[in-house]
Amino acid sequence: MPIRLLRPDVSSKIAAGEVIERPASAVKELIENSLDAGATRISVEVRGGGSELIRISDNGVGIPSDEVSLAFQRFATSKVNSADDLDGIKTLGFRGEALPSISAVSRVTLVTRYERESEGTRFEVHDGDVVSHEPAGAPTGTTITVRQLFRNLPARQKFLKTIGTETSRIQIAVTRYALAYPEVRFELNPDKGRRFASPGTGDLRSVVAAVYGLQNAEGMLDMSPTEVDESSPMVWGLVSPPSMDRANRSYICFFVNRRWVQNRFLSFALEQAYHGFMAERRFPMGVVNINMPYEDVDVNAHPAKAEVRFRRENQIFGAVQQAVRQALITHSPVPEVQRSASGHAPPTASPQSASGAFWLTAPFSRPSTSERARLAEIAGWTGGHENRQPSNAAGAPVPEPLAPRNALPVLRVLGQVQTTYIAAEGPDGMYLIDQHAAHERVMFERVRAEATARNPEVQSLLEPAIVQLNPEHQELLETQREIVGSLGFAVEPFGGDSFLIRGVPALLGEADPAGALVGILDLMAEGGGFESWEERAAYSIACHSAIRAGKVLSHQEMMELTRQLEDCAQPNTCPHGRPTMIHLSSVHLEREFGRT
Repeated sequence: MPIRLLRPDVSSKIAAGEVIERPASAVKELIENSLDAGATRISVEVRGGGSELIRISDNGVGIPSDEVSLAFQRFATSKVNSADDLDGIKTLGFRGEALPSISAVSRVTLVTRYERESEGTRFEVHDGDVVSHEPAGAPTGTTITVRQLFRNLPARQKFLKTIGTETSRIQIAVTRYALAYPEVRFELNPDKGRRFASPGTGDLRSVVAAVYGLQNAEGMLDMSPTEVDESSPMVWGLVSPPSMDRANRSYICFFVNRRWVQNRFLSFALEQAYHGFMAERRFPMGVVNINMPYEDVDVNAHPAKAEVRFRRENQIFGAVQQAVRQALITHSPVPEVQRSASGHAPPTASPQSASGAFWLTAPFSRPSTSERARLAEIAGWTGGHENRQPSNAAGAPVPEPLAPRNALPVLRVLGQVQTTYIAAEGPDGMYLIDQHAAHERVMFERVRAEATARNPEVQSLLEPAIVQLNPEHQELLETQREIVGSLGFAVEPFGGDSFLIRGVPALLGEADPAGALVGILDLMAEGGGFESWEERAAYSIACHSAIRAGKVLSHQEMMELTRQLEDCAQPNTCPHGRPTMIHLSSVHLEREFGRT
């Protein structure tokens, strides 16, 4: 095939595909134009997940009438004049690709009035072709309406997700800009899902309340900007205390010079700041703003301008880690964090009172004979506890896997160390068992077995709990309703994006029903590293129900936990791979005491 130039209509569609990946991409680009125009009120209306209609209105300065048609030509922009300007970009948009890319794959109507003009302009483009250009009455600002996005790109349309999922992505985009610009009032009015409105008062905590809820906003810790020189980054915002952990990273937002960015380096710095404060594979909430010299960050590294590069990465890493760590230490000292995170009585409390207050659902009570038989059958065992032997459907013996009695010896419990570890004696030395990791393994295997059997133990709530779910959670709840029900959750619609929780897994005890359900849906959406939906959800329930470090246990409870750990199919690690115990062999002890 000979080399030839692409026709303008083909090249415009290719370019549009790079910039406008989905409806949320169009919303993002148009919001950035509004913010660059100095808008203090931005309204977003969405229909059909954005593929049918997107309408964005702002009260910015507007577009001069003689520049409207030029704005729809590729690489036409008011924000960059020379190549030197690319070294320190101060605006959100700068390439001049958004409007021509959107208009190439949709029907666009723009109505605008420049602040210094008495008359507005109406401009209409269909699939890249100008349809009308005429005067119109309009207030100062711009309203742009996008209809039938990707109407001439069926291949792109078929790769879009459901209306709920696309609406959720748009909601995420809008809330990110609301967090970055708390002084701007944002409104989102979708045809499906939750309406969103930010106060626009300039108070970041108020925006966090609108996005994540009042209770979460009140619990966030302030990161005050530090006094630094002009060449150093300034880090400020809000982060959660260790007790407000989440199942994935979707509640973390980074803004560099008020631009939302993705950067693994920044995520690693934040997570390292929580090292020692938060359990593994749990993540904080955070709205982290980084102000730095524009010339020290390259925002022209990705078509969607979401990924950035830093000139001094180590400096940024240290600034973020130090600011977050300082907030944790200042507002939530280590001893208080441990008590808050565990939610239990301090270690000085008497074992009897602490134990009695915690085990409201008696999770350490040993299963009845019939219950143990049922769980054994699910796990593939046919014999009793002492003489378990796996068999196939014909009843013939099969090679025995690593059975619990081979994985762990029979242990004699000695006591508790630092209200965190259980000391036990085995035939070949001493074992220290992490009570949280061990209980998490026990709970995980039990929840997974009950979910597989579709026969969970459900605790009905005296008063149903109300939870608001975003479109992504709603879709996940709808598509995986059977699995969520098999775990013990009884959930029903309550109108709009609200749902009633009438029952929860009995193992959750007094855990917040709404928080537990959202955590499970978060982990299921993230993937969690497990092979099945049941395992992903079971991991989350295990995290919510397992005892924490700092909990005083009675000797009987320690014995029961140890026995249950011995019964596990994989007792040596918790569900996310952390060891449940360490072994100090007799040889090691004798060597340390100089007996050999």
